Amino acid sequence: MSRGRAAPGDTGDGSGGPGRVDELDVLRGFALFGILLVNAQLMAGPYTAFGGGPGASAADRAAAWAVTATTTVYQLFSFLFGYSFVLHRRAARRTGAVFPALHLRRTAGLFGLGLAHAVLLYPGDILMTYAALGLVLYGLRDLTPRAAVRLAVALVAGLAVLLLGYGLLTVALTEPLTPSAYAPRVADTVAAYRGGALSVVGAHLRELPTALGANLMYAPDMLAAFLAGLAAAGTGLVERRGRDRRWLRRTLARWLPVGLAGGVVTACCANGPLDSRWFLVGHAVSLLTAPALTASYACAVLLLAGAVRPVADLLAASGRMALSQYLTQSLLLALVFTGYGLGLYDRVGTALVLAGCVPLYGLQLAVGARLMSRVRYAPAELLLRTLTLARRPGRAPACPDSPPAAHVPRPAA
Repeated sequence: MSRGRAAPGDTGDGSGGPGRVDELDVLRGFALFGILLVNAQLMAGPYTAFGGGPGASAADRAAAWAVTATTTVYQLFSFLFGYSFVLHRRAARRTGAVFPALHLRRTAGLFGLGLAHAVLLYPGDILMTYAALGLVLYGLRDLTPRAAVRLAVALVAGLAVLLLGYGLLTVALTEPLTPSAYAPRVADTVAAYRGGALSVVGAHLRELPTALGANLMYAPDMLAAFLAGLAAAGTGLVERRGRDRRWLRRTLARWLPVGLAGGVVTACCANGPLDSRWFLVGHAVSLLTAPALTASYACAVLLLAGAVRPVADLLAASGRMALSQYLTQSLLLALVFTGYGLGLYDRVGTALVLAGCVPLYGLQLAVGARLMSRVRYAPAELLLRTLTLARRPGRAPACPDSPPAAHVPRPAA
């Protein structure tokens, strides 16, 4: 797998220029599959992510259980966001750009895209949260790698303790919820998502506060992953170790068992055999072990990409247009499951939903490779880059804080 030689100046701008760190694009391309697996379940119906409602088949329950046990969704993207933040800052410093102005416009553009995504396609959007946390990350930009790691550990440990304590109180003091307890609300949601476009948007708006609340609850964990990326970029971890096969194998062997063990506990709490009261306990365990699983997957993907060049090329192409791919996933899923299109909400089992994700992801990889061989920027990346620069890429800078187009990055989705 090739890598740009000017790695410290990598811009992450989607242009595929010589200053990119290809390993980061490969990891983004891989992470899109995990995002698809989880979001497809959440967009397919109210029960799909838990293996289906009452009377669901054993295959559906097993499929949901397996995904919960093995999938870490936002942590890898969050790590890459923090890593790219450092590369963006270096690029701005090298070109004499005013980084605060670029970063503020970029996060504002990301927030706007996220808001539109949440209202029109999927209320569980993560882009708005990333934009807000991006401002926090800017305030912490001068932390040393060691300080960043210590703060990340403290954030994760603190949130895990809170969730574990609240979860254990829930187990001790409450009774398990039965399907009949929330059946009327589920019926209203199903009807709304099978209705027309206005009905779907209305459902999104009703669910948006709850989704934002959930993102806020897990914001410390996302920020911790940002900080881990900040620290890793500060030491050039990917540039130094991304092709070190011996180190990648050793890290994979050391941390994969830990990550999978935590995933199994999380799945038992979220998808059975334990009842719904154990949900937060499982997620407390996940907070502590998901970093190990994320690191293991990253090492495994880099090992595969280093050994099979076509795989690296496919993943890297999608990684360069990760924001467009993420939004496209939501659009296609909305057309399948809501009244925008087929209206199959709550009509497809979990196993079939997950099976359908495989060809969809394969199609995305193929389209991504073809598109990025023809254009410099995918649509969403071009829009975000234009907002960041306050001009269309390729034109002469209109103000001193707008550096040449080849040097201004876009954030990872």
